[in-house]
Amino acid sequence: MPSSHVDARHFKAGFFTILKFVVFLGLGIFITWLSLKDLSDVERQEIVKAFRTANYNWVILGIALGICSHILRALRWMMFMNPMGYNPRFRNSFYAVMIGYLANLAFPRLGEVTRCGILTKYEKIPFNRALGTVITERAIDMLIFFSLFALMIVTQMGSIQEYLDDTIYPKLAEKFGALHYSRILWLTAGGFMVFFTLLIWLFRHKLQKFKLYQKIRSLAVGFYEGLKSLTRIKRPWLFILYSLSIWALYYLMLYVCFFCFPATSDLSLGAGLSALVLGSIGIMITPGGIGLYPALIQETLKLYGIALVTGLALGWIVWATQTLMILVLGGGSLLMLSFNKINHGTTREDKGEDTPA
Repeated sequence: MPSSHVDARHFKAGFFTILKFVVFLGLGIFITWLSLKDLSDVERQEIVKAFRTANYNWVILGIALGICSHILRALRWMMFMNPMGYNPRFRNSFYAVMIGYLANLAFPRLGEVTRCGILTKYEKIPFNRALGTVITERAIDMLIFFSLFALMIVTQMGSIQEYLDDTIYPKLAEKFGALHYSRILWLTAGGFMVFFTLLIWLFRHKLQKFKLYQKIRSLAVGFYEGLKSLTRIKRPWLFILYSLSIWALYYLMLYVCFFCFPATSDLSLGAGLSALVLGSIGIMITPGGIGLYPALIQETLKLYGIALVTGLALGWIVWATQTLMILVLGGGSLLMLSFNKINHGTTREDKGEDTPA
């Protein structure tokens, strides 16, 4: 392939990467501007005062809890690898997790690819298998998230009903309401999927020659391997305990920060659950939740009678400390990996251990 074509392809890939970053970052900055533009000078001064008078001992405790959750995530990820015959070192797994979080600050979901690439480089684990375990892991996390969302709806309905009626439900109805009642659209979509699947089946031998097909097939095989590893985990109860503990630590990491201010120190456990669930949506949408996470925390706490200024200050404190933790640990992990360039690549085979057939 001519070098000019290669350069053009690399330029195009780099351009779209930068464009994604700018779009997501711009969205976060725009939301930040929206949340601050209508504040009066007095309210801005009150926010600054809230930052100065906050009890940061609780923030330090929240950071410690956050680090524990990341350690458990690395340990849980290692449990995925064992049934496939790989024993990644804990330090490299932890570094990969933290660097993944760091990459997600650029734009959402980049971290999953990044941390798989790290294990591929430093532990010789095939990328498609590592990515398959991450996809499975994310599916489990989403299952827990939706369970928490349902728990929030059931237990906090009295507090959030008005907010859902005025804000969430109308948007959902506007977006999906027509689809719900359009049988023709559903039948058309179903028929298209059947037709598309049939085409793939009929021309599968010709498609195998294309690199895109090979990449998709490789990812599908990796995902399947990830699912198989889940069924072959030696200590499933420990895996379940890790999964639940990760989210329990997420919850506590946020809830202990309520004690930073007298006004929020009396909030219920249910308020913490609402803040966790709704705040997590902000992290899913914008890079690291910039702008949107503090705004969602402020809106959530407003449902529980917390003043706008206090809620916004708490949201920014929680977001800033979590982001700082990721920057420090993620940056430190990048630095530590630079010392592993000589000794990377450890599997059972490298250690002289038997690998499954």
